[in-house]
Amino acid sequence: MEGGLQQSVHLGVARQCATEGVDHPRYLMRLAEMEMIDRERRMVERRIKAAKFPTVKSLDSFDFLALPSLNKMMVLELARSDYVERRENIIALGNSGTGKSHVALGLGLAACQKGLSVGFTAAAALVHELLEARDEKRLLRLQRQLAGYKLLIIDELGYVPLSPTGAELLFEVFSQRYERGSTIVTSNLPFDEWTSVFGSERLTGALLDRLTHHVHILEMNGDSFRLAHSKRRSRRQRQDPPDAAPQA
Repeated sequence: MEGGLQQSVHLGVARQCATEGVDHPRYLMRLAEMEMIDRERRMVERRIKAAKFPTVKSLDSFDFLALPSLNKMMVLELARSDYVERRENIIALGNSGTGKSHVALGLGLAACQKGLSVGFTAAAALVHELLEARDEKRLLRLQRQLAGYKLLIIDELGYVPLSPTGAELLFEVFSQRYERGSTIVTSNLPFDEWTSVFGSERLTGALLDRLTHHVHILEMNGDSFRLAHSKRRSRRQRQDPPDAAPQA
Protein backbone atom coordinates (compact mmCIF):
# COMPACT_ATOMS: atom_id res chain seq x y z
CA MET A 1 0.00 0.00 0.00
CA GLU A 2 1.07 3.63 -0.48
CA GLY A 3 2.25 5.38 2.68
CA GLY A 4 -0.75 7.66 3.29
CA LEU A 5 -3.31 5.01 2.39
CA GLN A 6 -1.49 2.43 4.51
CA GLN A 7 -1.54 4.72 7.54
CA SER A 8 -5.25 5.42 7.03
CA VAL A 9 -6.05 1.71 6.78
CA HIS A 10 -4.01 0.97 9.92
CA LEU A 11 -5.91 3.64 11.83
CA GLY A 12 -9.22 2.23 10.62
CA VAL A 13 -8.27 -1.29 11.74
CA ALA A 14 -7.05 0.07 15.09
CA ARG A 15 -10.38 1.85 15.69
CA GLN A 16 -12.36 -1.27 14.71
CA CYS A 17 -10.26 -3.48 17.00
CA ALA A 18 -10.66 -0.98 19.85
CA THR A 19 -14.44 -0.98 19.35
CA GLU A 20 -14.55 -4.79 19.30
CA GLY A 21 -12.19 -5.13 22.25
CA VAL A 22 -9.56 -6.98 20.20
CA ASP A 23 -6.20 -7.29 21.97
CA HIS A 24 -2.89 -6.12 20.49
CA PRO A 25 -1.60 -9.50 19.18
CA ARG A 26 -4.83 -10.09 17.26
CA TYR A 27 -4.72 -6.50 15.97
CA LEU A 28 -1.23 -7.19 14.58
CA MET A 29 -2.50 -10.43 13.05
CA ARG A 30 -5.27 -8.55 11.24
CA LEU A 31 -2.77 -6.05 9.89
CA ALA A 32 -0.52 -8.86 8.67
CA GLU A 33 -3.46 -10.55 6.91
CA MET A 34 -4.42 -7.30 5.21
CA GLU A 35 -0.84 -6.77 4.07
CA MET A 36 -0.72 -10.27 2.58
CA ILE A 37 -4.02 -9.77 0.74
CA ASP A 38 -2.87 -6.41 -0.63
CA ARG A 39 0.51 -7.83 -1.69
CA GLU A 40 -1.17 -10.70 -3.54
CA ARG A 41 -3.57 -8.27 -5.27
CA ARG A 42 -0.65 -6.18 -6.50
CA MET A 43 1.22 -9.28 -7.70
CA VAL A 44 -1.84 -10.39 -9.70
CA GLU A 45 -2.11 -6.91 -11.22
CA ARG A 46 1.56 -7.07 -12.26
CA ARG A 47 1.09 -10.51 -13.84
CA ILE A 48 -1.97 -9.28 -15.78
CA LYS A 49 -0.02 -6.25 -17.03
CA ALA A 50 2.97 -8.42 -18.01
CA ALA A 51 0.66 -10.80 -19.95
CA LYS A 52 -0.25 -7.96 -22.36
CA PHE A 53 -3.88 -8.99 -22.69
CA PRO A 54 -5.64 -6.78 -25.29
CA THR A 55 -8.49 -6.58 -22.78
CA VAL A 56 -9.19 -8.27 -19.46
CA LYS A 57 -12.10 -10.72 -19.62
CA SER A 58 -13.22 -13.33 -17.13
CA LEU A 59 -15.16 -16.52 -17.73
CA ASP A 60 -17.91 -15.14 -15.47
CA SER A 61 -19.02 -12.89 -18.35
CA PHE A 62 -19.00 -15.63 -21.01
CA ASP A 63 -22.43 -16.72 -22.29
CA PHE A 64 -22.14 -20.52 -22.25
CA LEU A 65 -25.85 -20.92 -23.07
CA ALA A 66 -25.30 -19.24 -26.44
CA LEU A 67 -22.75 -21.91 -27.44
CA PRO A 68 -24.10 -25.41 -26.68
CA SER A 69 -21.15 -27.05 -28.47
CA LEU A 70 -18.76 -25.85 -25.76
CA ASN A 71 -18.25 -28.12 -22.74
CA LYS A 72 -18.82 -25.68 -19.86
CA MET A 73 -17.69 -28.10 -17.17
CA MET A 74 -14.41 -28.71 -18.98
CA VAL A 75 -13.76 -24.95 -19.27
CA LEU A 76 -14.49 -24.37 -15.57
CA GLU A 77 -12.21 -27.26 -14.63
CA LEU A 78 -9.47 -25.82 -16.83
CA ALA A 79 -9.90 -22.48 -15.04
CA ARG A 80 -8.35 -24.18 -11.98
CA SER A 81 -5.12 -24.06 -14.03
CA ASP A 82 -3.97 -27.56 -13.01
CA TYR A 83 -3.28 -28.28 -16.70
CA VAL A 84 -0.52 -25.66 -16.57
CA GLU A 85 1.29 -27.53 -13.82
CA ARG A 86 0.99 -30.68 -15.97
CA ARG A 87 2.28 -28.76 -19.04
CA GLU A 88 -0.80 -29.61 -21.09
CA ASN A 89 -2.14 -27.57 -23.99
CA ILE A 90 -5.56 -26.24 -24.97
CA ILE A 91 -6.82 -25.75 -28.52
CA ALA A 92 -10.07 -23.84 -29.11
CA LEU A 93 -11.49 -24.50 -32.58
CA GLY A 94 -14.52 -22.87 -34.15
CA ASN A 95 -15.83 -20.42 -36.68
CA SER A 96 -15.30 -16.71 -36.28
CA GLY A 97 -17.14 -14.79 -33.58
CA THR A 98 -17.94 -17.64 -31.17
CA GLY A 99 -15.90 -16.37 -28.23
CA LYS A 100 -12.64 -18.30 -28.60
CA SER A 101 -10.55 -15.28 -27.66
CA HIS A 102 -12.84 -14.56 -24.69
CA VAL A 103 -12.36 -18.08 -23.33
CA ALA A 104 -8.59 -17.87 -23.89
CA LEU A 105 -8.46 -14.51 -22.09
CA GLY A 106 -10.57 -15.89 -19.24
CA LEU A 107 -8.27 -18.88 -18.81
CA GLY A 108 -5.26 -16.56 -18.98
CA LEU A 109 -6.72 -14.33 -16.27
CA ALA A 110 -7.42 -17.37 -14.09
CA ALA A 111 -3.79 -18.48 -14.49
CA CYS A 112 -2.56 -15.01 -13.46
CA GLN A 113 -4.74 -15.21 -10.36
CA LYS A 114 -3.16 -18.58 -9.56
CA GLY A 115 0.29 -17.00 -9.55
CA LEU A 116 1.42 -18.22 -12.99
CA SER A 117 3.32 -16.22 -15.62
CA VAL A 118 1.22 -15.70 -18.76
CA GLY A 119 1.90 -14.23 -22.19
CA PHE A 120 -0.72 -13.34 -24.81
CA THR A 121 -0.21 -12.63 -28.50
CA ALA A 122 -2.02 -12.92 -31.80
CA ALA A 123 -0.39 -15.43 -34.16
CA ALA A 124 0.24 -12.93 -36.96
CA ALA A 125 1.72 -10.39 -34.53
CA LEU A 126 3.96 -13.04 -33.01
CA VAL A 127 5.32 -14.11 -36.39
CA HIS A 128 5.98 -10.46 -37.27
CA GLU A 129 7.83 -10.02 -33.97
CA LEU A 130 9.88 -13.18 -34.56
CA LEU A 131 10.89 -12.06 -38.06
CA GLU A 132 11.81 -8.61 -36.76
CA ALA A 133 13.84 -10.11 -33.91
CA ARG A 134 15.70 -12.36 -36.35
CA ASP A 135 16.62 -9.39 -38.54
CA GLU A 136 17.78 -7.41 -35.50
CA LYS A 137 19.89 -10.30 -34.11
CA ARG A 138 17.79 -10.69 -30.95
CA LEU A 139 15.85 -13.83 -31.86
CA LEU A 140 17.40 -16.02 -29.16
CA ARG A 141 16.42 -13.54 -26.46
CA LEU A 142 12.80 -13.45 -27.69
CA GLN A 143 12.68 -17.24 -27.96
CA ARG A 144 13.90 -17.58 -24.38
CA GLN A 145 11.21 -15.13 -23.24
CA LEU A 146 8.46 -17.07 -25.05
CA ALA A 147 9.74 -20.39 -23.71
CA GLY A 148 9.79 -19.01 -20.17
CA TYR A 149 6.05 -18.37 -19.79
CA LYS A 150 4.18 -20.97 -17.77
CA LEU A 151 1.26 -20.31 -20.14
CA LEU A 152 1.52 -18.80 -23.62
CA ILE A 153 -1.70 -17.89 -25.45
CA ILE A 154 -1.50 -17.67 -29.25
CA ASP A 155 -4.74 -16.23 -30.59
CA GLU A 156 -6.25 -16.31 -34.09
CA LEU A 157 -4.02 -18.91 -35.73
CA GLY A 158 -5.26 -19.43 -39.27
CA TYR A 159 -6.57 -15.97 -40.11
CA VAL A 160 -3.43 -15.09 -42.08
CA PRO A 161 -1.26 -17.52 -44.12
CA LEU A 162 2.39 -17.51 -43.02
CA SER A 163 5.53 -17.15 -45.09
CA PRO A 164 7.82 -20.22 -45.07
CA THR A 165 10.27 -18.46 -42.76
CA GLY A 166 7.48 -17.22 -40.48
CA ALA A 167 5.97 -20.72 -40.31
CA GLU A 168 9.33 -22.22 -39.33
CA LEU A 169 9.91 -19.59 -36.64
CA LEU A 170 6.44 -20.18 -35.18
CA PHE A 171 7.04 -23.93 -35.26
CA GLU A 172 10.21 -23.35 -33.22
CA VAL A 173 8.15 -21.57 -30.54
CA PHE A 174 5.84 -24.57 -30.20
CA SER A 175 8.76 -27.00 -30.34
CA GLN A 176 10.70 -25.20 -27.59
CA ARG A 177 7.64 -25.21 -25.33
CA TYR A 178 6.84 -28.89 -25.91
CA GLU A 179 6.46 -30.57 -22.49
CA ARG A 180 8.10 -27.51 -20.89
CA GLY A 181 5.12 -25.14 -20.73
CA SER A 182 1.42 -24.92 -21.58
CA THR A 183 0.12 -23.27 -24.72
CA ILE A 184 -3.40 -22.17 -25.61
CA VAL A 185 -4.16 -21.81 -29.33
CA THR A 186 -7.36 -20.47 -30.85
CA SER A 187 -8.12 -21.09 -34.51
CA ASN A 188 -10.99 -20.73 -36.93
CA LEU A 189 -9.68 -23.68 -38.96
CA PRO A 190 -10.07 -27.43 -38.35
CA PHE A 191 -6.80 -29.35 -38.08
CA ASP A 192 -6.98 -30.69 -41.63
CA GLU A 193 -6.80 -27.11 -42.95
CA TRP A 194 -3.76 -25.99 -40.94
CA THR A 195 -1.51 -26.88 -43.87
CA SER A 196 -2.95 -23.84 -45.66
CA VAL A 197 -1.45 -21.68 -42.89
CA PHE A 198 1.96 -23.33 -42.54
CA GLY A 199 2.32 -24.20 -46.24
CA SER A 200 3.93 -27.56 -45.56
CA GLU A 201 2.38 -30.89 -44.69
CA ARG A 202 5.63 -31.99 -43.02
CA LEU A 203 5.79 -28.90 -40.79
CA THR A 204 2.07 -29.02 -39.98
CA GLY A 205 2.25 -32.70 -39.07
CA ALA A 206 5.23 -32.16 -36.77
CA LEU A 207 3.51 -29.18 -35.14
CA LEU A 208 0.26 -31.03 -34.49
CA ASP A 209 2.19 -34.04 -33.18
CA ARG A 210 3.71 -31.86 -30.45
CA LEU A 211 0.73 -29.63 -29.80
CA THR A 212 -1.85 -32.42 -29.49
CA HIS A 213 0.26 -34.86 -27.46
CA HIS A 214 -1.17 -33.56 -24.16
CA VAL A 215 -4.19 -31.49 -25.17
CA HIS A 216 -7.70 -30.39 -24.22
CA ILE A 217 -9.76 -29.51 -27.31
CA LEU A 218 -12.61 -27.01 -26.99
CA GLU A 219 -15.17 -27.32 -29.79
CA MET A 220 -16.58 -23.83 -30.33
CA ASN A 221 -18.59 -23.94 -33.54
CA GLY A 222 -21.84 -22.01 -33.51
CA ASP A 223 -23.50 -18.77 -34.47
CA SER A 224 -21.30 -15.71 -34.29
CA PHE A 225 -21.88 -13.69 -31.10
CA ARG A 226 -20.86 -10.51 -32.90
CA LEU A 227 -23.20 -11.16 -35.83
CA ALA A 228 -26.10 -11.95 -33.47
CA HIS A 229 -25.38 -8.75 -31.49
CA SER A 230 -25.35 -6.69 -34.70
CA LYS A 231 -28.66 -8.21 -35.82
CA ARG A 232 -30.29 -7.44 -32.45
CA ARG A 233 -29.03 -3.87 -32.56
CA SER A 234 -30.28 -3.45 -36.13
CA ARG A 235 -33.74 -4.75 -35.14
CA ARG A 236 -33.88 -2.34 -32.20
CA GLN A 237 -32.99 0.58 -34.46
CA ARG A 238 -35.78 -0.34 -36.88
CA GLN A 239 -38.28 -0.69 -34.04
CA ASP A 240 -37.31 2.62 -32.41
CA PRO A 241 -37.94 5.36 -34.97
CA PRO A 242 -35.80 8.51 -34.62
CA ASP A 243 -37.27 11.39 -32.69
CA ALA A 244 -39.44 13.68 -34.77
CA ALA A 245 -37.79 16.90 -35.93
CA PRO A 246 -38.72 19.92 -33.78
CA GLN A 247 -41.51 22.14 -35.11
CA ALA A 248 -40.37 25.41 -36.71
